[in-house]
This record gives sequence, structure tokens and C-alpha cells, in this order.
Amino acid sequence: MRLDKFLKVSRLIKRRTVANEVSDMGRVLVTGNAAKPSKQIKQNDIITIEYANRSVKAKVLKVPEGNVSVQESASLYEFLN
Repeated sequence: MRLDKFLKVSRLIKRRTVANEVSDMGRVLVTGNAAKPSKQIKQNDIITIEYANRSVKAKVLKVPEGNVSVQESASLYEFLN
């Protein structure tokens, strides 16, 4: 699954267009490297999203085949400190 779609489906970022913009600005890292929106996400990848005043780090637990419900979205990743 593409990075931008995973960010939207997992609800880490609300909209796919926003996920595209943030990725294009170099603020999304996958396993420590800046990632384009089209980067393919795999299980156990570490995604870091850099906001203006903080960073969020999450480990991908599973990659869904399609859209998931709001309840399921939280089970796709776990936050890391």
C-alpha cells in the first residue's frame, strides 16, 4: 500500500491530499529516510511524521488490503517514544 493511502486509512493524517503535501515537503520519514507519497509501506516499517513543534513515530503492525473502519484503524500501528 502507498504511504499516502496508509496515512489516510490509519487516520494518522486525516486526508490523503494532506498526506501527499506533507510527504512532498520531506516531513514524513520511513525507517529514517524521507519518503515520497508513492513509497510502498510494509509491515514493521517505522513512520515518523514531523510537525512544526513535535514528531510522531509509529510502527506499522499490519497493512490492510483496502479501507478499514475507524475502530480497526488504531490496530494498524503502534506509537513509539
